[in-house]
Amino acid sequence: MQFSYKLLVLDDDNLVTSSLKSLLTLEGFNDVVFFNSPENALDYLQKNPRDVIISDFMMPKMNGIEFLSEAKKLYPNASMILLTGYADKENAIKAINEVGLYKYIEKPWDNDELIINIKNAYERSQLIISLEEKNKKLKEYSNNLEELVKAKTADIIEMNEKLSAVINNCADGIIILNSEGKLLDVNPMCESLFGLSEEILLTKNANDLFITDEINWNEVFSSEEEKLLRNIEILNAVNGNKIPVEISSAFIPPKNNTEDGMYVFVIRNVNVQKEMERLREDFIATLTHDLRTPSVATIQTLEYFLNGKLGELTDKQKMLLETMKKSSEDMLGLVNTLLEVYKYEAGRLRLVKTSFPFEPLVNECIEQIKVIADSKNQKIEKLFKNLDKAEIVADRNELRRVIVNLLGNAVKYTQDGGLIEVKAEIEENDLHFSVKDNGEGIPKKDIPKLFKRFSQGTQEKRSISTGLGLYLSKQIITAHGGKIWLESDKGKGSEFFFLLLDAIMLKKEEPVWTT
Repeated sequence: MQFSYKLLVLDDDNLVTSSLKSLLTLEGFNDVVFFNSPENALDYLQKNPRDVIISDFMMPKMNGIEFLSEAKKLYPNASMILLTGYADKENAIKAINEVGLYKYIEKPWDNDELIINIKNAYERSQLIISLEEKNKKLKEYSNNLEELVKAKTADIIEMNEKLSAVINNCADGIIILNSEGKLLDVNPMCESLFGLSEEILLTKNANDLFITDEINWNEVFSSEEEKLLRNIEILNAVNGNKIPVEISSAFIPPKNNTEDGMYVFVIRNVNVQKEMERLREDFIATLTHDLRTPSVATIQTLEYFLNGKLGELTDKQKMLLETMKKSSEDMLGLVNTLLEVYKYEAGRLRLVKTSFPFEPLVNECIEQIKVIADSKNQKIEKLFKNLDKAEIVADRNELRRVIVNLLGNAVKYTQDGGLIEVKAEIEENDLHFSVKDNGEGIPKKDIPKLFKRFSQGTQEKRSISTGLGLYLSKQIITAHGGKIWLESDKGKGSEFFFLLLDAIMLKKEEPVWTT
C-alpha cells in the first residue's frame, strides 16, 4: 500500500536517516525527504510544505526543539514529532506545550509504533486543516445557521470518533481521575497494563493502583502543574508481574466554579528502557573495570624505565616516557571516575565513615593542588573557623575527591596571579565549606547544567574535561546527606559550596578564626 503523506525527516546521523529511509520506503511512504542538517531542512521548508516533520533532539548548532519551533512558524498545521533519548524526555514533555509538538518518541523506537504515530500525526494534520476549512465555511454561510449547525454537529461527531479511535488504540495507558484520585475513565491499554477490566478499574483510586514510596498523591492532586512522575510500579493482576512505568500528569480545568478540576494520567511502560539503561551501565562498568589492569601495568612499566633499572636514559627519552606516563595516569583517572559514577548511580558504593579532624584534610588537598597554583603564580588563602574544636564524621577519601575537584577547577579557571579563597567552618552540628575564585565567572543560564553528567563548561567556553567531576562531587555530597551548589557572576568569579548536616563528632568551644 502506498501513502501520499508529505514527510520530512531530520537527523544529524547518516545511519539513522538511512535506516528510516529503508523502513519508510518498505512501508509504502513515497513522498519523504531526508536531511542531516537543520539549516538545509529549513531552507527546503521555505518553499515545500510538509504534513509531518520528524526531528532528532540532540544536534549540533540547533537542537530538535529549536528546529521544530522554526518549522512550526512556517507550517503551524503540520504535526511535529521529536526523537529523543530516555534522559531528555523531560525537555520533550515541556516542549509539547511550549512548541506545540504532537508527540515525542524515545530512542530506540519500535518500528510498528513509529509507523502508527506517523499515520496518526498525518490524520491529526488533516483533521486540523479540515476543521479550519469548516470554520471558514461557517462564517461564509452564517445566514443558513440551521444547516450549518447540522453540518458542524456531523463534523464534531466524526472528529470525536477519530479522537476516540486514537485514544482507544494508543500504546500508552490513559486515565481520567477526579481531584481525590478516583478513576473516572480508562482506555483499553489500561486494562492490558493492570490486567483488570474497566468496571473493576473504575472502582479504584491512585493509591490502589500505583506502587511508589516517593510520591505524595495528595500533593499531585492539589497541584495544577504538569508533572512527570517516575519510580513507579504497577502490578499486573493476571501474571503477577510488576511493571515499571512513568506517568505524565496534566490538570483539566473545571467548566465552571461549581465543579472540581480533573486530571489525566498518561501511563508509559518503561520496562524496556529500564532494562536497556541497566545493560548499558553494566557494560560501562565492565569496560572501565577491565581497562584498569592494563592501565596500571603500563604505568608501572614506565616507572620501571624511568627509575633507570634498565639503564640510563637520555633527556629526550625521559621526556617521552614521562609524557606517556602522564597520559596513562590521566586515562586511569578517567576510568576510575567512570567506575565511581556507575557505583553511585547503581547504589553499589557504600560510604566508609570515620571521625577525623577536617582541617588536616583540607590542607592535604591544598598541598596537592599548590604545585599547579604556584606555576600560575596564584595565591591560595585559607579562612577556617572552629575546625580545631571538633571532628567530623564522613568518608574521608570520598570527601577528599570533592575538595580536590573544587580546588582543581578553581586553579584551572583563575587567571595567572589570581586569588583563590578556601573557607571552612563548623557551625553547631554542620560543616560549611566553599572555594572561591576570581576567574571569568559562569553565566546564570549555564549554572543549572554544571552538576549534570558530561557537562563541559558553558555555552561560551568549552572545557576539555570529561564533565564528570562536578557530577560525581554532587553524588558524593548527596550520599552524605548534604547539598552542593554554586554562586557566580559573569566577570566576577565563582564560589562553590557544600554543606554537610549533622556531621560533627565533638562539640566546639569559643569561635576561633585561623588563616
